[in-house]
Amino acid sequence: MFTFLLVIHAIIAAALVGVILIQRSEGGGLTSSGNSGGLMSARGAADFLTRATSILGTLFIVMSIGLAALATLQTGPRKIDTSLARKAAPVSTAPAAPVAPAADNGAVPLAK
Repeated sequence: MFTFLLVIHAIIAAALVGVILIQRSEGGGLTSSGNSGGLMSARGAADFLTRATSILGTLFIVMSIGLAALATLQTGPRKIDTSLARKAAPVSTAPAAPVAPAADNGAVPLAK
């Protein structure tokens, strides 16, 4: 289900980018050239593209919030895979045997 919604979300995002790129600049931004001759031409197409942009934008935001909520609901406590863990060496409970003193070779012992 999550993957299906994610694919739908990607399609909505691509459609939103396409609709935004199709729209014609109406001269109110940084690239205004002062030519107002084409301002009111093809107004029906502009209304459709504006409405499509607002609908796709709303769907994009709602799906983003929904996917984030769905992703947090699906995550739960996970089991740690211990199949590759190193095995610990067995611990001996017997006391260690005393070490025999080394043979006297005339060396002077170090002071502690």
